[in-house]
Amino acid sequence: MSLVYSAQRLERELGRWRSTGASPTVYRALADRIRLLLLDGRLPSGTRLPAERELATTLHVSRTTVTGAYATLRAAGYLTSVRGSGSVLSLQRTTPEPVHRDGVTAPTAAESLRWDLSQSAPPAYAGLAAAYREALEALPGYMPDAGLDLGGLPELRAAVARHFQDRGVPTAPDQVMITLGAQHGLRLVAEHLHLPGGRVLIEQPTYPHAVDTFRALKARLLAAPVDVNGTDVEAVVELLRARRPPLAYLMPDFQNPTGSSLTDEDRARIALAARSAGTVVIADETTAMLDLDRGPRTPLAAYGEQIVSIGSLSKTAWGGMRVGWIRGRRELLESIRLQRRSIDLGTPILEQLTAAVLLRDERTMVTARIEQLRAQRDALLAGLATRFPGWTLPPAPGGLSLWVGLGELSSSALTLAARAEAITLVPGPRFGLDGAFERFIRLPAVVPLPEIEPVLTALAAAARRVEDESPSRHRSAGASDTTVV
Repeated sequence: MSLVYSAQRLERELGRWRSTGASPTVYRALADRIRLLLLDGRLPSGTRLPAERELATTLHVSRTTVTGAYATLRAAGYLTSVRGSGSVLSLQRTTPEPVHRDGVTAPTAAESLRWDLSQSAPPAYAGLAAAYREALEALPGYMPDAGLDLGGLPELRAAVARHFQDRGVPTAPDQVMITLGAQHGLRLVAEHLHLPGGRVLIEQPTYPHAVDTFRALKARLLAAPVDVNGTDVEAVVELLRARRPPLAYLMPDFQNPTGSSLTDEDRARIALAARSAGTVVIADETTAMLDLDRGPRTPLAAYGEQIVSIGSLSKTAWGGMRVGWIRGRRELLESIRLQRRSIDLGTPILEQLTAAVLLRDERTMVTARIEQLRAQRDALLAGLATRFPGWTLPPAPGGLSLWVGLGELSSSALTLAARAEAITLVPGPRFGLDGAFERFIRLPAVVPLPEIEPVLTALAAAARRVEDESPSRHRSAGASDTTVV
């Protein structure tokens, strides 16, 4: 059965679609934005779009504009229309992309994109294979048991507890639950603590899948601004004081996507305000260990029992090893464990044993990852500064991503153009609410050094295509189209 989007809901997802600069015509701009929403997952394949007349009325454009947009998507193979069933989006394209004016076509569905920059995920740590081999040797000793453990192996929980103790946060093994990654941990905590329709404080921009999680729980989101210079702590404290949300989600260290971190003073202020408001703060520490040149900070968990930490080995070891953890109050974890039976039956034993091996020498693993990321970050920043002098480059003292300001360039248009250059990007609005951050792009610093120059060359070609196709280059056509309502 198709997922049906009303015109009002689609309008919210579209955001400021007229400003993308992807096309000198309104119908092409609308088609490009719908296609982008499909490609980055905001509109699922199988979504049934609203009727042309309904969408035209909602968007305050002519029906001809919507008809042209749907026809463009249909010709490109992204939309099928069946009499009586409406128009349904699909990623199973059956026709080639239209040829651009410079003769370059976008990749077809069967083609692979060379550089996937849609994920801030580095390749596996060099010592991972050896850790798996050691874990395999220990595995037979665990096979007489059922292998279903909702809390996690005692030795791994002890290793995670030491991880926090080494960072200045006293932690006992029974304050740790092992999960299938940080995202899984977020879901477990949120489902346990959140009531449908309740308020959740988040940063803006923030990690998109956290927003997806809270929206699936029908949360009312309260957004506090954050940029490359840091979180607006005054806004966080005021929202906590005035709105008293039961739950908050923050990334204190190397926030995704901005890369900013809270100062120790700001951590203390937020924790105090959260305690006064009765708010449980989920501190996402996925990138906390990737400190390239900032210097150590006290984890947010050190400032109060109302802080629940989630983390994983996805950035330091490998994203393919789905092991993470929750650190929190004993009674909270026990309550989550009882509820967890209806969600999953625990983390695989082999992965847990491998994680315990890695954490035994965590310093070596983290140091190797930091050295790799620092070299890639420096090369990427240097290349961007040379090729894109009009872009705003962030300070990047840690983490995996650069939150780059594009000036007048549209990130949605750049994302679409980049596909023709074999690059997958995520546009700025994916990290915000209601179409914000169109002039920003997240560039993960995970490209291997030999590939950075080819990536930048391809990115420059995509940027030139966007500039060539912008409305300012087609003033007469753009002027007549933008007046259509």
